[in-house]
Amino acid sequence: MTVNTVLGDRAAYPRYEEVEELVLCLRGHIMLLIPEVETLACAQPKDDLCRALALAGIAEARRKLRGDTGTGLASAVLHAQQLARACQALLLHHKRLTA
Repeated sequence: MTVNTVLGDRAAYPRYEEVEELVLCLRGHIMLLIPEVETLACAQPKDDLCRALALAGIAEARRKLRGDTGTGLASAVLHAQQLARACQALLLHHKRLTA
């Protein structure tokens, strides 16, 4: 739901306060997803492609978590979009690893 709010086809340009709330929510989702996906990925053989892709996705998500919203609305929205994409990627990796 939060991802769709940020990236959906009808995503409206929110107020700065709304973006801050979305960023916090997305950060929380990512922080919960990383250990789940990491556990699933590490259970796969070392030469498994899904494992490698999931671990790369985790590294990218961690990099995006270190970012901040910046000072303006445009940079805050961009950061929220980056976090939403990282969240989407982690969900996809989770799905692939549990299929």
